[in-house]
This record gives sequence, C-alpha cells and structure tokens, in this order.
Amino acid sequence: MADPSGNALLRDLLPGVSRSFALSLRVLPAPLREPFGITYLLARAADTLADTHALPPAERRHHVEALRAALRRGDTATPGPRADRIAFDQPPAERRLLERLPDVLAAYRAFAPEDRLRAQTLLLTLTQGMLDALARFPPEAEGRIAALETRADLDRYTYINAGCVGEFWTEMVVAHRPRCRGWNVALMRSRAVRFGQGLQLTNIVRDLPRDLRSGRCYLPRAELGALGLAPEALLEPAALARVRPLLTALVELARAELGDGLAYTLAVPRREPRLRLACAWPLLIGLATLARITRAANLLDPAVVVKVPRPETRRILALSLGVVASNRALRAYARRLAAAVPAD
Repeated sequence: MADPSGNALLRDLLPGVSRSFALSLRVLPAPLREPFGITYLLARAADTLADTHALPPAERRHHVEALRAALRRGDTATPGPRADRIAFDQPPAERRLLERLPDVLAAYRAFAPEDRLRAQTLLLTLTQGMLDALARFPPEAEGRIAALETRADLDRYTYINAGCVGEFWTEMVVAHRPRCRGWNVALMRSRAVRFGQGLQLTNIVRDLPRDLRSGRCYLPRAELGALGLAPEALLEPAALARVRPLLTALVELARAELGDGLAYTLAVPRREPRLRLACAWPLLIGLATLARITRAANLLDPAVVVKVPRPETRRILALSLGVVASNRALRAYARRLAAAVPAD
C-alpha cells in the first residue's frame, strides 16, 4: 500500500500540472487514485525534464536517464545534480513538482510491489519515448523541422506516448477491481491501446501548427511526399488544401480508435460508475475535440486554437452523469458527439 503522504502530494501538485487528469483522478475508485496519480506525476516530471528550454538536449537526456535509473532502483534519488536549475526555469506548478520529485519517488517506492512493477514498466516506456524524441527532433530554437518518416513511426509514437498508458490502466483495473476480473484481458488491453492512440492522434492534429514551429512534424514524411509536400511547407497556412487528404485520413483513424475507446468504456461493469466516468470523460471530450477540428478554419494557422471551451466541457461532464449507467444511453451520447465529425 502506498505511503499516505502520496495523497497529500496529489492534493498539492496535481491540480497545477493537469486540470483534465486531476478531474478524472477525483472520480476514480479510491484504491486506484494514488497509484495512478503518483505515476502521472512521475511521467509529468520526466516530460518537464525532457522539454525544458533551460538546457541543451544532451543535458536533458542526462536528467531523463537519471530519473529512469531512480525508477529502476526504486530509490528516492534526485533526477540529477542540476535539477534545481531546471526547476528555476519552470512555471510555478512545474517548479514545485521538480522540487518535490524526491517525495514523489518515495511515494512510488511505497507502492505494493506488483503496482510498482506495473508503474515502472509504463514509466520506462514513456521516458524511452522522450529520449527518442530528443534524439529525433532538433532543439526548439534551431529553426528547422524534423518529421516522423512513416505511418509505422506514427503508430509507434502514439503507442509509446499514450497507447501504453491504456495497457497500464487495464492491468491496474483488473488487479484492483474484482468486478473487472472476468474481462478478456487481451481484448481489453488491445482496445485500451487504441483508445490511448486515438486521444494522442487527436492532440497531434489539433496541435499541428504549434508543433511545427517547435521543430516537430508528426505527420509522416513519406505521406507528405506523396502529396508533393515537405514538412517545412506546412508552415504556410495556404498548404492546407494540399495536406487536407492526409489530415482527413488521420481524423478518421482517430475516430476509429476512439470507437475502440467506446467499446472499452461500455465493457466496464455498470456497477463501476466511477471507473466508467473516468474512461468516458476523455473519450467524450476527445470526440468533441475531433468535431471542432473538422470545423476549424485552418489547422495550419497557429492563430487558430482548437479547444473544447470550458462551458461545453462542463456540459459534457454533467450529461455524462445521467447516461453513464446505461450502455444504450452512453453509446447514443458518444455517437451524437462523433456524428459531428463528418466521414468521407
């Protein structure tokens, strides 16, 4: 059982670094909140170390590798000798997270051995993705763009950054929720991977213009080339018409993957309403985001921000409370949101 101080860490740190996950965490059944929350904080700390502009990529890799070593040892070592410099460069919430990283590692170390192994497997996968990105993409200020090469690279990217979270989620649910132990675990793991990939792919399409200006293109170079485009061409909003077939295909893929997310959510027993809601909320907001993506004026224009407004988010959350116990009603609501995403 995790150290009770873990709950205090979640109260102190989580709301500042993730509004959406903090919301889902609050609705989760109590036995899952701390292991999920502490694991999230470690992943978020690693992401902060990997993304800081205060250090060159080689030093960022050093800090991520040091954190990976601490995760393997299960000790409370700090992530590296210059973590204080990184913390100084961060917004207040991220700074507090890095300053409290030894405490978060201590809470992780206090997990039950089986939960710690599951969390370690996830965190080593996520941090390997961060190391891969540091090796592939140029520093933000360098002024050039690197791209993923193929659709297989994109599939791996969405798995290593989100799909693997679905595997962890499923393993933890089966271990801690007796009503879910009758699941076909292999099937549910597969659905969970696709669920996570669909959410990640939605974010990739939504954030395309800002990622490009950070030197990162997640659209496969091979598929851009087939359209007569180089990644650099996407910096011009006028390229939208030429790249639209690829964007449409990726939106359709994300919608199909979120369809697996709906199947996953509906397989959660109705006597587990908290767990159902924790799955349904990112699913429904993801579908609403896809709808806004298809209606966006120009997905290549950095001035166009695609985001589900807070009033709409609150409405989705409120309506979900009324349908979560019914497969038919939850499916209908999800399909109503998805229907706003036009298919070819």
